[in-house]
Amino acid sequence: MPSVLKCMDCGQTYPLDRPIITCPACGGLLDVAHDLDALRGTVSRALFEGRLASWDRLDRSGVWRYRELLYPDLPRDLAVTRGEGNTTLYTAQPRLADYAGVRQLQLKHEGENPTGSFKDRGMTTGVTQARIVGASSVICASTGNTSASMASYAAICDMQALVCFPVGYVALGKVAQSVAYGALNIQVEGDFDETLALVQEAASELPVYLLNSLNPFRLEGQKTIMIEMLHQRGWHVPDWIVVPGGNLGNSSAFGKALHELHALGLIDRLPRLAIIQAEGANPLYRSYAENWQTRHTVRAETIATAIRIGSPANFAKARRALEWTGGVVTEVSDQAIMDAKARIDAAGIGCEPASAATVAGIRRLVDEGVIAPDADVVAVLTGHLLKDPDAVLKYHSESLPALAPRYANRMHTIPPALDALAALLTDPL
Repeated sequence: MPSVLKCMDCGQTYPLDRPIITCPACGGLLDVAHDLDALRGTVSRALFEGRLASWDRLDRSGVWRYRELLYPDLPRDLAVTRGEGNTTLYTAQPRLADYAGVRQLQLKHEGENPTGSFKDRGMTTGVTQARIVGASSVICASTGNTSASMASYAAICDMQALVCFPVGYVALGKVAQSVAYGALNIQVEGDFDETLALVQEAASELPVYLLNSLNPFRLEGQKTIMIEMLHQRGWHVPDWIVVPGGNLGNSSAFGKALHELHALGLIDRLPRLAIIQAEGANPLYRSYAENWQTRHTVRAETIATAIRIGSPANFAKARRALEWTGGVVTEVSDQAIMDAKARIDAAGIGCEPASAATVAGIRRLVDEGVIAPDADVVAVLTGHLLKDPDAVLKYHSESLPALAPRYANRMHTIPPALDALAALLTDPL
């Protein structure tokens, strides 16, 4: 049986080349459902290892290298790629691991993608699918990273990109990318959730193809964060994988990837997933804390703009990922996020604020006894340091309202004199 689109709610299936985002029958979320029995005879660790030595443009992509697990019948000539993926899996310095509270900490840095965030992994598959269904225009609502990525990938294949931003809710470094890549940029007088509702309506009424993470092909690309990370570890499974939670696309994709890899025998067990939300944007955490009695929504407010989302589109898929992996959800304050970011930045790695929720979350879960200090933990950093330079400078200049920067690296001003410079050296000669 070929891969199909399958509704999570009613079970209805549709062919992959049908230009739909949600189920036409009931409005439910769609999965790209693969024939895992057929794939068992096709995929292997050796297949993926061999492609590392290839210069084929799809093999060089850290997404399309694993194409059998994403789109088994991919029309190669329609694939859009910028060589995305291939991001570093850092082993944290002891100082950073100690801060997090664990002895074995690795950081998978998705900020090293072409436009500076994990979104490129989903956009290479999403824009490819747009081409497959014959779209000429694509649209998204964005807090920044989605817009930058979609604008870039659309420009590569000469598609029109329409980007809708919530006014005042986006870091300038991200808006600048969307402008530079030539998108039609539209500010919406509302928050992200209202903006997403608008673009969903547009996608149903206008000739535009939706590329938010409601799009199941986006999540297929984002699965490769897990596949590549495990490949880099020699398929050795960590105890915990920790990820920030906003619209919950990554959380959902990670659960699906791990479930499929285990079913295919590429890994021998499932790690546990921890989803970290900001206190001011914590609908999944609230529902988890109540044992899923209510699906919460909130009016989101947090310094971590990439996860400032109050009604996550992929709520149901994220819950499924937690159930598959025995996962947990917690929340962290903006203070904890920015302090953790300062520690990650000072380790020479760097990330945007939302990414730092992972290390802040690990620290909290260790303190609460959920993650053991001797656990093997992988944290996913989702965006580059320069996505939000304003937050960096305000933290270190102690000018963020209601935050006390515990690790501020203050700027110094001196006269043009050697003795003034020498006085600043911590270990003068």
